Amino acid sequence: MMAAAVAVTAMTMISCDKNGSATLKDGVDSLAYDCGVFQSEGLKQYVTMQLGIDSAYIDDFIKGMKEGALNEADPKKEAYLSGLAVGKDVQNMAKSLTQQVYGDDSTKSVNVKVLIAGFEAGLKGKDGRTAEQAYNDFNAKLQPVREAQLLKDFGDNKAAGEKYLAENKKKEGVKETKSGLQYKVLVEGTGALPTDTSKVEVNYEGRLIDGTVFDSSYERNMPQTIDMSMPGVIQGWVEVLKMMPAGSKWEVTIPQNLAYGAQNQGPIKPFSTLIFTIEVLK
Repeated sequence: MMAAAVAVTAMTMISCDKNGSATLKDGVDSLAYDCGVFQSEGLKQYVTMQLGIDSAYIDDFIKGMKEGALNEADPKKEAYLSGLAVGKDVQNMAKSLTQQVYGDDSTKSVNVKVLIAGFEAGLKGKDGRTAEQAYNDFNAKLQPVREAQLLKDFGDNKAAGEKYLAENKKKEGVKETKSGLQYKVLVEGTGALPTDTSKVEVNYEGRLIDGTVFDSSYERNMPQTIDMSMPGVIQGWVEVLKMMPAGSKWEVTIPQNLAYGAQNQGPIKPFSTLIFTIEVLK
């Protein structure tokens, strides 16, 4: 019992150095101190691995942590410290927006100061637009900016598709619609034409203009059913299916603007012209 008492006394007499904030006066202080020590390992990993703070600046982190923990009664200070934390998120948001706008071009980046100015205007109610209006404006501006960058990266792909379409429409049996979609009848169907409310069962194979097959229901041995009221397929498919009587089998060449446009769909790169063999089963 004497040894235990000595140990407790030793713990309660521990004091922090001149940079510390408290002296351990009793067992509860000692408990709190031990809690900080054993939690520090997890905090260290969080600080270095999650927050990305260099261990060389641990003293600066500790200074900020103390300010945050010891000034809870100061709402002005609390607001400032919260702003510092959110500022890191804004920085990451700028990186994400840079990726959306400029893709893999590491020589360009979104101006963080301009992004912050937008936040400030919105928070203070100085912009005049609702959040929904600003969101719609953002999307309207993002698309052409993103497409302009993608055209730099995939302009050759777009040009190759346009060349292919120009040559393909000269081939025997190939017809072109007003939208620019091209098709060739392989088997003339005699069944009903699909309507906006039909459910259409099809087999198909999709290829790039270089012949690469990127999808095939034939290979899966699993026809696909398309609900024309909610088709969930590219625009070119919606157009052509309404032209194909049941029992038809066509070769369809779809310009990029009626396919995935500027979207990157794995093997289907932005601005890809696509070729489909489509068979309407019923």
